[in-house]
Amino acid sequence: MSRINRFLSCLITCLVLGELAGDDLKSRPNILFCMADDWGWPHAGAYGDRVVKTPTFNRLAKEGALFERAFVSSPSCTPSRNAILTGQYFYRLEQGASLRSTLDRSYPNFLYLLRDKGYEIGHWRKAWGPGNFATGGYKEHPCGPQGTFENFLLKRNREKPFCFWFGTSDPHRSYKKGSGVKKGIKAEHIQVPAFYPNTEEIRSDIADYYFEVERWDSDVGKALELLREKGELENTIVVMTGDHGMPFPRCKANLYDWGTRVPLALRWGKQVVPGKRLSGFVSLTDLAPTFLEAAGIEIPQEMTGQSLFPLLRQENEQDRNFVVYGRERHTPAQKKPSNDGYPARALRTDQWLLVLNLMPNRWPVGVPKGATHPMNVFSDCDASPTKSAILRLQYEPKKKKYFDLCFGKRPAVELYDCKKDPDQVHNLAYDPHYKKRVEKLSEKLVTYLQSTGDPRFTDKPVLFDEYPYKK
Repeated sequence: MSRINRFLSCLITCLVLGELAGDDLKSRPNILFCMADDWGWPHAGAYGDRVVKTPTFNRLAKEGALFERAFVSSPSCTPSRNAILTGQYFYRLEQGASLRSTLDRSYPNFLYLLRDKGYEIGHWRKAWGPGNFATGGYKEHPCGPQGTFENFLLKRNREKPFCFWFGTSDPHRSYKKGSGVKKGIKAEHIQVPAFYPNTEEIRSDIADYYFEVERWDSDVGKALELLREKGELENTIVVMTGDHGMPFPRCKANLYDWGTRVPLALRWGKQVVPGKRLSGFVSLTDLAPTFLEAAGIEIPQEMTGQSLFPLLRQENEQDRNFVVYGRERHTPAQKKPSNDGYPARALRTDQWLLVLNLMPNRWPVGVPKGATHPMNVFSDCDASPTKSAILRLQYEPKKKKYFDLCFGKRPAVELYDCKKDPDQVHNLAYDPHYKKRVEKLSEKLVTYLQSTGDPRFTDKPVLFDEYPYKK
C-alpha cells in the first residue's frame, strides 16, 4: 500500500469511528498500553484457563475484543518490544533483533510519532528493553518519561490526548517458591503441557507463575479504575498483552506456541462492539499502526505491521491466513567465548507450524556447559524448579524424552500439526508423507522473509552474531 493510500485509509477510519474533528486534539483517543513481562497464552480466564484468575483481562475481553491468535515477532524481551515500538519485524532492526541490545533512532517509533502530533507520552516500570537506548541515538527513553500512571494522569495537560506504556516485571522470574499454592491457587488442577512430566513440583512452579500473572492483572485493574475516576475510560483505547511466552523450558525464547503466542484484548468504549472474539492471525507489530490510525496519523511505509481496525470492524474476519516470527540471539549461550545466537524462523497457519533452524549444529537453548553467559548451563532457559527437574531426567531412559524436547539439539526443519498436536511435540518434517507440505510451507516462508528484508534471506550483510550483548 502506498503512503497516500495508507494515509487516506487512516483518515477514513478515524472519521467513521467519530474520533477526529479537524485538528482538535481533544477528540483523539487516549491509549493505555498494558504489557506484562513473560506472560504467555493461554493463561487467562477468557481463554478457558480455569485456574489462573484474570478478572481484568476477562473484563477487557467482555467489554471489547479478544484476539484468539496473537503472536509476537520474537520470543525474547528486547526484540519483541523493539518490534512493537516500531511496527516492524525484529529481523529488520539490526542490533535491535537481539536481547540486551539497542534501537536505532532512525526507525519510526509509534510513541514518538504520537508525541510529535500532540500526544503526551510516558511509561511505568518495564517498557522498552532491556538494553542501552543511548547507543542507538536516543537522548531520552524511547517510551517517554518514567513515572507512575497515577502521577502521569495528575500532571498531564488535559487538553491533550495521551499514550502511556503501563509495564511490569511480572511474571518474569525469579519467583518466591510456593507463593502460588500459599495464595490458594489449585496446583493440582493446572494443565501441564505435553513436553513436561505432570509432577507436583512442576505444577507448583506454574502456580508461582500464576501468582504473578494475577498480581499483574490486579495492577491493570487499578489503572482502569484511575481512568474511570478521571472520566477518561470510554475515550481510551486499552490494550493488554505480554511480550512472549512464560519463562519455562521450551516456552520463552522458543518458536513453539508456548513461546510466541500471547494473550491480547482491546477495549475502546463504544467504538468496539463488546464481546468480539477474533480468530484472525495477529502480530504484535500490528499495534503501532493500529494506534497511529486511531490517532489520525500517517502510518510510516517502513512499518510491516497492519492496522487491526479491519478486523475490529469485521471487514475481513480472517485478514491474514498465516503469521511469521523468529529469533536471533537471546543470551550468549553458545560455547565460550562465542557471542553467537540460535537463528530460526517460523511460519504458523491455522493447522501447521513450520520452523526452520538455520544453524542446527548449535544448541537451541545454549550449550550444556561452558557458555559465554554467566548462567553457563543451557543459558537461554531461565533457572527454575522446572528446569532443574527436567535436567535430572536426562539420566532416566524412560523420561529422557522431556529433556530432549526442552534442551536437545533440533533438526534443520520442524513441522507440527497444531490441531492434532497442540503442544507441538511430534515433528513430522521428515515423514515422507509430509514432504510436499514442508516444501510448500518453506517456500511460502522464505518468499515472505525475502519480501520483508530479512538479512538471512537477502543480499544484506548478516551481522546478528556480531552485535554486542549489552549487560
